[in-house]
Amino acid sequence: MNCLKIAFVGLGSIGTRHLKNTYKYLKNFNVHFEIDVYRSNLERELPDNIVSLISRQLLVDEDIDDSSVYDALFITNPTSLHFETLVKFQNHAKCFFIEKPVFSRTDVDLSLLSKIHSQNCYVACPLRYNSVIEYVKDNINVSDVLSIKAVSSSYLPDWRPGTDYRKCYSAHTDMGGGVDIDLIHEWDYITHIFGDMDYGFCISDKISDLEIDSNDIAIYIAKNKHITVELHLDYFGRVNQRTVELFTKDDTVKCDILNGEILFSNSNTLIKLESERNDYQMKEIEHFFKIVFSETESDSTVEHALKVLKYAKGNFSIK
Repeated sequence: MNCLKIAFVGLGSIGTRHLKNTYKYLKNFNVHFEIDVYRSNLERELPDNIVSLISRQLLVDEDIDDSSVYDALFITNPTSLHFETLVKFQNHAKCFFIEKPVFSRTDVDLSLLSKIHSQNCYVACPLRYNSVIEYVKDNINVSDVLSIKAVSSSYLPDWRPGTDYRKCYSAHTDMGGGVDIDLIHEWDYITHIFGDMDYGFCISDKISDLEIDSNDIAIYIAKNKHITVELHLDYFGRVNQRTVELFTKDDTVKCDILNGEILFSNSNTLIKLESERNDYQMKEIEHFFKIVFSETESDSTVEHALKVLKYAKGNFSIK
């Protein structure tokens, strides 16, 4: 591969993080690469340290040059635009990294992606690469787990320092916001470790004083043949927490994802793990480029992402 061609569609906070990590990761290889960025507004200047990583800046609303075929394309624009962007660029990339969720609704026509092979699409699921989640998947006997209780609680106005939370996509349903969608990663890691759900229901609403029109709480109870699941998501918790408790046949295992701690209650054994966000975000970039380099297949397809979205929306199939 003489020159690896990469493109980003959208360059907000998460797109910028992925761009920096991509640049850092590929610099370790003896390969030449160039990065294009498709943006909605070229008049808004990017910081010099980002411009230095980019080959070209292009308007996303303009027609795409038929000769432009990228080895990897990152879809990191607002949530409500992910699917239409994937459809638009489906003839112009070999592999796609798509920020979750791919869809803002569950009644989508996947036939619109006829030009894309499922294994060429990777839908972002960074919590899978968090050290706590990796430990649970690799070291806990799933068959011993009877029930889990997961919580992701934080205060939306603190999410993006220097930005008015009322203007961000999270605050507006029509822009793809809502706590059930923003925190969809919980359902991804739960199904990644414990499998699909057979039955469940959800309470979702806007109940706080936050000046938003999207839902700020979602509470779920679900089950399959092996476990029951309790999941609490909110935008208004004043103390950040992202935890999952595993109730096993012989113990209760308390996992603190944010602080990288796992406590085995019976023995009072505490395991400390690395929990810095960019470490697991970088692991995800490494995994994606293994897909790009044909070293592995996608384990987070568009079809899986649609199923996870259905769970997030409280749409559980009954078997």
